[in-house]
This record gives sequence, C-alpha cells and structure tokens, in this order.
Amino acid sequence: MLFGKKTQPMLGLDITTSSVKLIELSQSGKRFRVESYAAEPTPPNSVNDKAIIDAKTVGEAIRRAVKRSGAKATDVAIAISGDAAITKIIQLQASLSERDMEGQVEIQADQYIPFPMEEVSFDFEVIGPNENDPELLDVLLVATRTENVDQRKLSVQSAGLDAKIVDVEAFALERACQLLSHQIADGGEGQTVAVVDIGASSTTFSVLENLKVIYTRDFTFGGQQLTEEIMRTYGLSMEDAGRAKKQGGLPSNYQPEVLEPFVDDVTQQVSRSLQFYLASGGGREQPDMILVCGGCANIPGIADVISSRVGITTEIGDPLGQMKVSSKAKSQGVHRDATALLTACGLALRSFE
Repeated sequence: MLFGKKTQPMLGLDITTSSVKLIELSQSGKRFRVESYAAEPTPPNSVNDKAIIDAKTVGEAIRRAVKRSGAKATDVAIAISGDAAITKIIQLQASLSERDMEGQVEIQADQYIPFPMEEVSFDFEVIGPNENDPELLDVLLVATRTENVDQRKLSVQSAGLDAKIVDVEAFALERACQLLSHQIADGGEGQTVAVVDIGASSTTFSVLENLKVIYTRDFTFGGQQLTEEIMRTYGLSMEDAGRAKKQGGLPSNYQPEVLEPFVDDVTQQVSRSLQFYLASGGGREQPDMILVCGGCANIPGIADVISSRVGITTEIGDPLGQMKVSSKAKSQGVHRDATALLTACGLALRSFE
C-alpha cells in the first residue's frame, strides 16, 4: 500500500493528537492549487502519542472535516509515524523476477523486524542499481506492525473514505519539502536545511540535503505543553486554554511569564537537535538555514529568537506560499494553518506520482 499507485485524486489526511487535517490539491503544469481544506479537533483521549486508541470517534472527526471541506474525493493517503516504521535499504539480485523479489524481501525482512512476520505489514520499492555492484539492486524495505495500519484504516473507513495509500510521515515530509523550495537559496540545490515541525505532542527535526532527508529525529515536545502551562497559570480548561493561545485575550503577564519561557524551551530543543545531528556522522556541518513549521511557528518572533540563539538564519516554513487557493479553502482558514500542513500536503502530493 505504501508504494501503490493512485487511481484518482486523493485527499491528504494527517491524524494527530490535537487535530485531523484534510487537504485536497490539484495540479496545473508545475503549480499546485488548494481545492479544499478543513481541520477538526481530535476527540480527547482518542489518539495517544500518534497511536489511535478510539478509531470510531476519530472517524467521526474525519467525517466532520470532510463535510466542512466540501471535498468530493473519497480516496485518502494517510501516514504512520516514523517511530512506528522500520526502514532499511537491502540488496537483491537484479536478475530476480518480481515474484521472486517479493519472496526474497520477505526472507530478508524477517532478519530486521523484531516481531513475528504474521503481525507485520511491509512493502518495498526498487531504488536502483547498487553503486558498488551492478548485479545488485538497492531496495527500500518499509515495515510496521499491522495494528498501526489497521487502526488508521478503520478510522478512515468509519468516515466513509478509502485509505488507498498508507505512507510514513518522514516520507510525506520529504515530499512536502519541495513546496518549501521557494524559501531556500537556489531552490534547495546544494543547500542543507533543517526543518523543525512542532506538533501538539511531538516534534520532528529533519535535515535535508538537496531537498532529500539525510537525518530525522522525533522527540516528545510540542504546543500542548504551552496549552497546559496556560491552563495551570490561569485556571482554564484545556479547550479554553487552546482557544486563548490561538486567539489571544490572556492577561498582560502572559508573554513574559508563560510564552517567553516556552519559546526558550523550543530554542533549547532546536539547539539540542542540531548537536545530535552534528554528532551523528563524520564531517557534518551546521545547516545553511532552519525552517520552523507546525502550529507553534505562528508564535510572533519565534524565528528571530531561534536565529539569534543558534546563529543560523531561520524562517517560518510556508508550504502554501507558491500555491493558488480556492475561495472554499480560504474560508476554512487554510492560510492561517499553513505552517502545520507539511504532512497533509506531502500526503496529498501522492495524487500526482
């Protein structure tokens, strides 16, 4: 399913602990257009650390998002988290038939997967000839526990949709980074760029070289921590704290006592991730720039603070920056949410492969 071919336009559907985000793109030449969009809050306790706990209530949220978006497509691309996936490049004989190759992949997969094969869903794609031995092919193997796939498919099916593609978030992010190339010198060619995608409960730190991911790290940290601090400081419910965080109206001490310490935490996480990256391989150097994405990217001045602390040019990543947007999607606030749409856009782009 991961490398399956699409048959008709697909919706990109990103399911997280805080929301389900659904986007539909169309293409004209090399330009994309947002046709429809909607986001719905994820019901409380229905998703925990990117694992779906209650597929039915998540499905109801997806159904509401589809209705609000006005999208007509019923096929969707969804993703499992990188933590839940095992990826490995293996080598196979180039002379193998497709059927024999599938059998060999399963035999090799058994060596790398720490679960019984009957509990595993896997797929593979031929990358190309091995550069050291032309008689071998490099093959990308991707595997996950079947329950990770089934819970997502069940949520989608209960919303009346069909999960045509089950992707991996890291692959979706890499695909979406072509939409950020307008913000990178030389369109990304010859550039090393760090992308920090701050979600509700987790953050993904990725480094791209020539728009290809060469390093990625997921860690527990996100905008939910700011929401919880607002709750504690001002005695608000989770819902009211989330609304106040986005819409304002908090007391005058909010910025110095709550927001600025949180931005400091973000900066420390970015700095720590950069150190992990530099230590992960010989000869690695600081990225040329940092792009900050996710809901927290909308905090005023956050890019400037990160840039001044880590000494690297930092901008807010906007995957919709070069796109036309339908009036229907504008009315749903797609521009307001643009920084948080990397994964959803990366999934929607599967329609055009």
